[in-house]
Amino acid sequence: MERVSATRQTRPELVASDVDGTLIDPYERVSARTRAVVGALVADGVPFVLATGRPPRWIAPVVAGLGFAPLCVCGNGAVLYDAGTDQILGASVLDVETLAWVADLAEKVLPGCGLAAERIGASAHDAATPQFVSSPQYEHAWLNPDDTAVARDEVIDTPAIKMLIRLPGARSGDMAATLTAHTGDRVDITYSTEHGLIEISAPGVTKASGLRILGERLGVDRADMVAFGDMPNDIPMLRMVGLGVAMGHAHPEALAAADEITGTNSEDGVAQVLERWWPPAE
Repeated sequence: MERVSATRQTRPELVASDVDGTLIDPYERVSARTRAVVGALVADGVPFVLATGRPPRWIAPVVAGLGFAPLCVCGNGAVLYDAGTDQILGASVLDVETLAWVADLAEKVLPGCGLAAERIGASAHDAATPQFVSSPQYEHAWLNPDDTAVARDEVIDTPAIKMLIRLPGARSGDMAATLTAHTGDRVDITYSTEHGLIEISAPGVTKASGLRILGERLGVDRADMVAFGDMPNDIPMLRMVGLGVAMGHAHPEALAAADEITGTNSEDGVAQVLERWWPPAE
């Protein structure tokens, strides 16, 4: 069911979209409808940005689905990535001291959890840098063929763009609330699934902070941006832009943060909104 409203009539100057659960359908595909409208806005000179928790090395399938390589805010805002040139434009990392502090704290307040860290090199597939490392206790929430299993202390011995904490059987929201009560503003904590996985970034690093930097580079004010998302890691971005749109199936907190609710990702919810300004050809 198409659920968009006429909240905003002015054409946006930049469009940003989360990937999983938002831009791509439940089968991880970019639909023909979505690809067409994104192609139309890009042809119209409007930047289209992927804003995702994914690392740069997981962007290629989305690029193939879109048919062009956009600028990307990856790692929940920690990495700015140019998919067209395969270059890391900037990164915000957790230092070793903070990683060790968070690891000790998490293991104390979330007993039985496993630890992992996402790192970054000079490009999406920088072979010189093991980009995802995990402790023996870490159980993946999804298939990750890039994982390098290491000793627990090796997870935290190198700066990382984010730490992942996994506790199978727990709710991510409960985990985040428990850890946040002890961390204060020393780190940023979020999650993109309720399956016992939370993600830790440097303080102030969110999709909103990454998108703000890209907007400054492109000369676009945040009031002239539209953004789409479905999970708590999208909330700062949805609140920052001129029009924040939540998917119809979004997490309740994301729904509450949005200016507008569209259809689900299986209903081409992103396209439903964008066709307001870039209608399909007759």
